[in-house]
Amino acid sequence: MTGRRPTIQRIDDPDEEGPDVRLAETRDVPRIAATLTVALADSRWTRWALPDDGRMQRLTRLNELDAGHRGVATGSAWVTEDVDAVAVWEPPAGTAPLPEDVADALRRELPYLAGPRAGVVAETGALIAAARPSEPHWWLAHLGVRPSSRRRGLAAAVLAPVIVRCDEEQTVAAAAVYSWANTRFLRGFGFEVALATRTSDDELPVWVVVRQPLPHR
Repeated sequence: MTGRRPTIQRIDDPDEEGPDVRLAETRDVPRIAATLTVALADSRWTRWALPDDGRMQRLTRLNELDAGHRGVATGSAWVTEDVDAVAVWEPPAGTAPLPEDVADALRRELPYLAGPRAGVVAETGALIAAARPSEPHWWLAHLGVRPSSRRRGLAAAVLAPVIVRCDEEQTVAAAAVYSWANTRFLRGFGFEVALATRTSDDELPVWVVVRQPLPHR
């Protein structure tokens, strides 16, 4: 299924111009939530993880909390200037502790947002957590581009700050993805499949992908 190994892109070429990308700020949280919601509204994961009842409202709140507030609070969310593209990471453990108020909101609300799907979502999360790298790593938690802004290199642009940092600091990056198309996309940046499995209810495929840092030039 993996096919040919893709050519790994270097995205730190100073001669190659790209869109402006910046760290997200508190004022960006509503726009982050809106962008990720329209980007992921029809995804297989959304339909699997969230109940039909109020699905878009649930998804918006999930993105507001788990992407917007979490990413801003830990300084690990990058956006284009218009916030049409978003990448949110979890930084290596212990490097940017999550503020207690954000952690409390996540603990309290995430099970409610998943509703009757909360059990299988939590079980699948535990399977994924067990497959994450044992060493300190950056974890790509959210990536999305508004449909009207796709095919302009924006996803690569918002990924670049952490990928370049991982190469500079020789740090691993990892993610969990639920479609082969997204797996193939991340393989273009050096991620490799570390685990191919399925959700705990066997409804969706899951790939845990890991990126080893490229050697210093």
